[in-house]
Amino acid sequence: MLPKTLALIDDDKEYTEFLALYLRERGVSVDVFSDSNDLLAHVEPYAYDFYVVDLMLPGVDGVDLIKVLRKRSDVGLLVVSGRLAPDVFKQAIRAGADMYLAKPVQFEQVALAIEAVQRRVGAASATPTPWKLDRRSSQLVAPDGARIELSPVDLALIECFAAADGAVVSRDTLRQRMGKSGEDEAPDSLNATIYRLRRRIERATPSLVPLQSKSGVGYLFKAQLKAL
Repeated sequence: MLPKTLALIDDDKEYTEFLALYLRERGVSVDVFSDSNDLLAHVEPYAYDFYVVDLMLPGVDGVDLIKVLRKRSDVGLLVVSGRLAPDVFKQAIRAGADMYLAKPVQFEQVALAIEAVQRRVGAASATPTPWKLDRRSSQLVAPDGARIELSPVDLALIECFAAADGAVVSRDTLRQRMGKSGEDEAPDSLNATIYRLRRRIERATPSLVPLQSKSGVGYLFKAQLKAL
């Protein structure tokens, strides 16, 4: 029960080379990032089915990287690290890791840990609580009941995502729903609107923010969304 795609974030070149090879031989598509900033600059950093993260990284610290990933993804996340500190396990788990393995560790143990996390994540997400669009109050309701106020533009965008039923909505379609055309749209106005909406969702609820970009195409609402 290994994931289809996996991001391996670790700056130990020899370790990542052989671990990636070990997982690829078992059918996993692995992308390796030696710097956490390289992952975050990737065209789709939150689209992987699984993450294996070291804590001692160039760029964003491993614990902070886990927190960032947890804002955008609820897939399995395994820490494999040689960091020595009294509270390192607690820091990793509280940041959002599903499991922690201390280096040195055998590749088979890493694969077994990935399988174990993948089973738990799959069971937990089998019957997810949907997000809801409350049209009457112009609010987006998170699975935990938190309510996010929507401006008229926000409401138009969320209506698009509800109609798409999980599919990607093109940038042109979203611009049209915003009442913008290519000629009168300010540069990056759609990106800015999506960014502000994401930030309001993050402040309102610890639930995963389901608004995700699809590079070169548009955006999607990667969660069940019901319009009321």
